[in-house]
Amino acid sequence: MWYVAVLALILAVYLGVVFFFQLALLERQMYHDAVQDVETVEALFFFDPSGQLQLQQNYFVHPQNRLLVDRLVEVQNLSGQVLYRSSTLKNLPLDGAQFPSEGTNSFNERTTKLADGSRVFLVSHVHPVEGHPLLIRLGYRLSSLESRMLQFTFVLLLGLPIALIAAAFAGYGIARKALSPLDEMTERAESITSKNLHERLTVENPDDELGRMARVFNHLLGRLERAFAELQRFTADAAHELRTPLASVRTTGELALERNPGADEFRETVSSMLEETIRLNQTIDGLLILARTEARQVGETEELVSLPELVHEILKLLEVVIEERRVSVSEDHDGHPEVPVCADRSFVRAAILNVLHNAIKFSPPGSRLQIAYSSATLESKPAERVCIADSGPGIQAGEHERIFDRFFTSRNPDTQLSSGSGLGLSIAKLAIDRCGGRIFFDKAATEGARCCIDLPVGQCPPEKK
Repeated sequence: MWYVAVLALILAVYLGVVFFFQLALLERQMYHDAVQDVETVEALFFFDPSGQLQLQQNYFVHPQNRLLVDRLVEVQNLSGQVLYRSSTLKNLPLDGAQFPSEGTNSFNERTTKLADGSRVFLVSHVHPVEGHPLLIRLGYRLSSLESRMLQFTFVLLLGLPIALIAAAFAGYGIARKALSPLDEMTERAESITSKNLHERLTVENPDDELGRMARVFNHLLGRLERAFAELQRFTADAAHELRTPLASVRTTGELALERNPGADEFRETVSSMLEETIRLNQTIDGLLILARTEARQVGETEELVSLPELVHEILKLLEVVIEERRVSVSEDHDGHPEVPVCADRSFVRAAILNVLHNAIKFSPPGSRLQIAYSSATLESKPAERVCIADSGPGIQAGEHERIFDRFFTSRNPDTQLSSGSGLGLSIAKLAIDRCGGRIFFDKAATEGARCCIDLPVGQCPPEKK
């Protein structure tokens, strides 16, 4: 409906412009015709022997000149005395008295009224006839022009509703045809649920608006499908990780009840159950940390973070574990100046803590843990890098990317005995990703594992400091 209303308004404005343009065009044409008629009439006047002004009548014999007969003509001398008045005026004066300089310099045009009320378009001009300057007035009755304009207006007003109705039907048909693919896409999208996320919208023309929208929606469906698959895999892995220690605790307890063990065996049973409970608690804690990290908004607590200071803080926290493993730690700045990064301190702390804890856990007793700082680039922008290298069993080929998956367990038998819940590196990657950084294991490392973290360098906005 609004389309028809807007179209009606546009057409009304257009018809108004056309009407006034046509009126102006006809008035200009009438002026030029009047000037030509005045010039023609000026050449036909003469004074007869008695001194009366006359108009040559033989000129009107020709059919093409008969139109001049209908013209309203009046001739005055410069004193205002009427010397000639055409029969079409019926003795009515053609306008009033002369106004100063009327018709002396050019052809004067104006609209006036006769005594009978009819409107007249009048052109006046001063022209010498046999040496006598005379004011010649020639007029057209506007009734014919008004009649033509009335007919023209009627045609315009008659065409307006016809054009609106035609445009409405045409617009409806075009819109229906243009939007029919959208209806099909809507029906298709409504039929896609979590059970058939593999289905996609049909893209007939990838270059038009609907095609681009369909491609974007298909990409969204692809991301949703991957997210659902990851969620299902994560749920299955989480259930498995939680079920294993629970099953172990249950089995151990049932065996203990069946055998009625002594004090030493009972103590060993309780110790085994406690270990499984600790493992279960670690898994649940990891899941909670993952959930909190994913739910937290990026940039809520961004601040300038010094990586060396943060690493020192974490090393102090892990001091007992380092002493138990008898691992020595060395730092290498290689002359690199300290440049703070703008990030969420808690996210970066959680990531480095998990990486350092893993490196210490898999380092052989008496080995050295190396921490190196350097500059890097992240998406063509400056970044700071911290790398943590251990002397442990390292990472097998093909596992450098998968090691960040949740509940991932390496095939390396040297690491399976010391593996935990499989969530530490997942938490680290999620935290660094949320900070706009990058975490990866160096594939070129020949001994042990070398994990590097890149974080963007930049000034934090004042309100986020």
